[in-house]
Amino acid sequence: MLRLAAAAFALSLSSISCADEPPAPGSGPVLLIGNKGEDTVSFVDLGTGKELDRSPTGRMPHEIAISPDGRQAAVVAYGGKTIDLFDVATRAKLKTIDLTPNEGPHGIAWLKDGRIVLTTERSQSIAVVDPVAGAVTASIKTDQQGTHMVAVSADRNIAYTANIASGTVSVIDLAAGKKLRDMPVGGRPEGIALSPDDLTLWVGDLEGSRVQVFDTATYDKLGEVKTGGIPIRVAASPDGRWIVTSNLQAGGLTIIDAATRQHVRDVTLSGSQEAGQVTILFSADGKQLYAAETGADVVAEVEIETGRVLRRLPAGKNGDGLAIAVPPKLQSDQ
Repeated sequence: MLRLAAAAFALSLSSISCADEPPAPGSGPVLLIGNKGEDTVSFVDLGTGKELDRSPTGRMPHEIAISPDGRQAAVVAYGGKTIDLFDVATRAKLKTIDLTPNEGPHGIAWLKDGRIVLTTERSQSIAVVDPVAGAVTASIKTDQQGTHMVAVSADRNIAYTANIASGTVSVIDLAAGKKLRDMPVGGRPEGIALSPDDLTLWVGDLEGSRVQVFDTATYDKLGEVKTGGIPIRVAASPDGRWIVTSNLQAGGLTIIDAATRQHVRDVTLSGSQEAGQVTILFSADGKQLYAAETGADVVAEVEIETGRVLRRLPAGKNGDGLAIAVPPKLQSDQ
């Protein structure tokens, strides 16, 4: 007992000492994690696996988007109606943008022209934001229930939203600022991803242990693939070879051959729903995949070729939304 108490005391001193020191510079790309259980965002150096800093956010931060130059991060406050902008290098909050009349921001993407587009679930809409002006420039109604996740085409002209309770996917013309149609997909769609060539849209079904694939030109269903239980997120590899689902119930992944639309294998990470596995994100080279184990307050780094967990990275309470920022210096070195 004395040894335990001494260890705990030493740990508390170490924590205090670390808190007084300035954040160390990063040596690699930075993983950002939205900690929805404590209203913070973590900055983790992927070179060392160490947390650089943790900064306050709005209520219930979920998804995160990185600016095209890698310098800024936008973090949604799902429990409110704001997004926070952070400087990635200094981890300082730059500004908070009010999205009124839009509420409940969740899925988010930073467009190449500098605008930000995000779903605003409680107002059944998509908001388009000018981050420089700090203002909403357009609000586009989906009029669907549970407008949660968003996927945006490579040319940044078309957005697709997964509407969980309505069982639909809305197709939004961002250039014209209007909804084109609602695709009935059935079940409870949440996870959504576009192939890198924009030709196919992959939609997970929370109820059906399946992911469906649609032709983006005709909106026809091309097929479906069985997954592990509750495929809550869907991600496409950067080279377009793989489609991966994050299976909450199974605590693992399903890997799908995108070209043949065939199930390749299931990968066990925690193997438990208690781990709360939600968000998944590929590294830029597609060799690793990051899976937020929200219930365990960690992020698993997975080698996609073998399915092996390489390490588990620190997160805050209920770390969920993920993004990777590559500092400009590293971008120029690549």
